[in-house]
Amino acid sequence: MTSAGPPAAFENPDDPGLLAPGWAGSPVASATADTAYLQALLDAEAALTRAQAALDLAPATAAAAVTAAAEAGRFDVRSLAERARAGGNPVIPLVADLTKAVGEEHGPYVHRGATSQDIMDTATMLVAVRALDPVLADLDRTERALARLATEHRDTAMPGRTLTQHAVPTTFGLKAAGWRSLVLDARDRIKAVQDGLPAQLGGAAGTLAAFTAYGARDPQALTAAFARELGLREPLLPWHTLRTPIADLAGCLAFAAGALGKMAVDVLALGRTEIAEVAEGSGGGSSAMPHKANPVRSTLVAAAARRAPQLAATLYGSLAAEDERPAGAWHAEWEPLRDLLRLVGGAARDAAELAEGLRVNADTMREHLGLTHGLIVSERLSAELAPVLGRARAKKLLSELAGRTYAEGRSLRELLAAEPELKDVDLDEPTDPARYTGSAGALTDRALERR
Repeated sequence: MTSAGPPAAFENPDDPGLLAPGWAGSPVASATADTAYLQALLDAEAALTRAQAALDLAPATAAAAVTAAAEAGRFDVRSLAERARAGGNPVIPLVADLTKAVGEEHGPYVHRGATSQDIMDTATMLVAVRALDPVLADLDRTERALARLATEHRDTAMPGRTLTQHAVPTTFGLKAAGWRSLVLDARDRIKAVQDGLPAQLGGAAGTLAAFTAYGARDPQALTAAFARELGLREPLLPWHTLRTPIADLAGCLAFAAGALGKMAVDVLALGRTEIAEVAEGSGGGSSAMPHKANPVRSTLVAAAARRAPQLAATLYGSLAAEDERPAGAWHAEWEPLRDLLRLVGGAARDAAELAEGLRVNADTMREHLGLTHGLIVSERLSAELAPVLGRARAKKLLSELAGRTYAEGRSLRELLAAEPELKDVDLDEPTDPARYTGSAGALTDRALERR
């Protein structure tokens, strides 16, 4: 799908994102600003007139006039917003202004046969398509950075943690490969949804009746021409109350926020002062503590992941849309969908910066493998000592020595070596955590084959 986006300079001076550092200044902030949304509405109106002209339902001069007038800079966004309250949506005052702008001769061909929801839904699809392009670009940046980390640290052993505690060893390469896998899942879902976003054209009650009244012999051909003008999919049916496209956007965006959030919360946990296994490339400062280098990128991504599910829930709730066009259901979608696009756009930007600048402290990871005095490999020892001592004896011995490691401040390797029944057993490899990472390397390699 191709669609010309709005100019990069489209910003909303009344909503620069003071309370939203996660998306402020991002490409998606521009692509979803009020002026960008206005341009999408105008693009839809112009495309409709051009489609009608292509089918000899409107003069070519009218199509040219509407297209020439359909520039957001020629309209007063604030006035449109204030007047939208009277009819419940901004299309009604916009049609009035656009009709006036093209003049008496061409005015009758503005919005001809359409309903406000046709234009609003179509514009929403355009905004989504345009906003998702920079999201996908940043997801590509993120996955490339994570692929480099996974390759570099394929065999960098570190503690695997379950329920907050050391479990068995893993590798940082496998962890990074897992983050990348989620990013690729998000990319694929977003791309599939973006490619399928449809135009909306149904008229007052989704029957296309008005277009027939205005002379269309095949209104469905008009729908197809309208969609082609915009680079959107042709819908099988008018979807005024069939909100699959909105639900699809809700799902892929919420998933993307959560997928990026997984990496963020891992970095937050591993970057704690007392852990320090990773660190952001450039931390943020504190207003009170000069020594702080806060993990700002991770924090903002994690914040987006916490907000996204509730926004998606509102969009899913709008699936229950009554009659042929509902009161309130589609109106409830506009703000949460824009918020979701902004959150994910900002999170993708921050995730790319996080992954590209992440510092990995391999020596600290190796040091932490010894924090449990060797107990991190007790699973392996249980399996390897069972043939030597018998299963019951091996379990009992390891349980006894586990308590002694902490009480006596001695390693499990040292205590095992002192046991007479193990004097002929080679304990070096079985007690080395770096040699008990299972198939982590092979799994990392397998994950990196995915493109």
